[in-house]
Amino acid sequence: MTAYTAKRLPRQTGTAGWNAILPLQQALPELTEDHTADVTIIGGGFAGLSAARRLEQLDPTLKITLLEAGQFAESSAGRNSGFMIDLPHDLASDNYAGAGFDADRAAITLNRQAIAFASDVAAECDLPQEMFDPCGKFNAAATRSGDRHNRDFAAHLDRLGEPHTLYDRQQMQEITGSPHYTSGLFAPGTVMIQPAAFVRALSSRLAQNIGVYENSPVIGFERQGNGWVVKTTKAKVTTGRIILANNGHLESFGFYQRRLMHICLYASMTEPLTPVQIKTLGGQPRWSVTPANPMGTSVRRISGSYGDRILIRTCSSFHPTIETSPMRLRNAGWVHDRKFRERFPHLADVRMEHRWAGMLCLSRNGSAAFGELDDGVFSACCQNGLGIARGTLQGMGIAELLAQGGSQIADHFLAQPMPPRLPPEPFASLGANSYLIWKEWRSGKE
Repeated sequence: MTAYTAKRLPRQTGTAGWNAILPLQQALPELTEDHTADVTIIGGGFAGLSAARRLEQLDPTLKITLLEAGQFAESSAGRNSGFMIDLPHDLASDNYAGAGFDADRAAITLNRQAIAFASDVAAECDLPQEMFDPCGKFNAAATRSGDRHNRDFAAHLDRLGEPHTLYDRQQMQEITGSPHYTSGLFAPGTVMIQPAAFVRALSSRLAQNIGVYENSPVIGFERQGNGWVVKTTKAKVTTGRIILANNGHLESFGFYQRRLMHICLYASMTEPLTPVQIKTLGGQPRWSVTPANPMGTSVRRISGSYGDRILIRTCSSFHPTIETSPMRLRNAGWVHDRKFRERFPHLADVRMEHRWAGMLCLSRNGSAAFGELDDGVFSACCQNGLGIARGTLQGMGIAELLAQGGSQIADHFLAQPMPPRLPPEPFASLGANSYLIWKEWRSGKE
């Protein structure tokens, strides 16, 4: 009998700030009784939710069960910084440009399909603009090398025929209120999401028609006849097919062993700014910045029903265990405080209210872990640091592969080569963490 057992379950470090600043949500049920399903989806992030929605669109007669190990929006999806990016965004490059013109053109087309899909969700769920805002974002530079990265990326976008605008130091300060930035490259196609609000809204909407369960971690699944039995801590689901949409925890079930890199990113969010602090800061009430160097610091200013706040995201570490420690989070928080003071020296009295960590899954060659892994067991995992756009795409693609045998999106991921193996431990951890430290040091003031 074929059986797969989870060797670990997801564990989060720090309270997800995006979720904490929202009103208390109505809990979705926990799976406590056995039942049957045509398709069972393991993982309630962007990939799993998108797969469920796309399956519902393709075949409304399917009986679908969606299982989330923890609380919706407290998982990695709710810890995302909220950039749904349409343009090439290669984190291993110096300026985000991808592997080449044709590959970047194809990536843009696919990313915009994901954005259109998510836009339909936002409209159906009546998400306000503060939760789903097609406002674009800036690549912000703070050094000469960063300025050069922006110019190089602008030239690449010219060749792609993509609109963009370059801003100088004064214009960036007028927008952000920060004297830190020397230039900015504005790209209009990015959608800025309140990730916890989006995940809450879609999971609640899906729960009207399918079985959606939280706090229901899957501890294993095994073949039974022509189908499978999925076991949680309290019940089981007899199902025809399984979709694994649990990103790095795909490896926890024994798949893609030693081929996935588990990287933790850290974020801090301020307390609500007072009217005096808002006046002192100046700038626009909402803006979003990714660093000109991909290993630099991302910053968002948000405003709305949860007040005016600023988010800082930087620092990264490699963790084969797929979890980090409170000490690592505390150390990252000290860096966040320093980065905040560098960018906003006129806001010395502002304090951080929330700090959290979130796991990414990457492969050495940028390939996804996508496709049919066993008879009736499918994977939509390894988003390579682009959780919202790539997770949405993979969810759509795996649903199309399962329900109709394929699609343009599915073919894109199926054509990617297998992620290569990682070096053995401790060399993988030593090498990866040394590389991340060097890249962060090299990014300097970015």
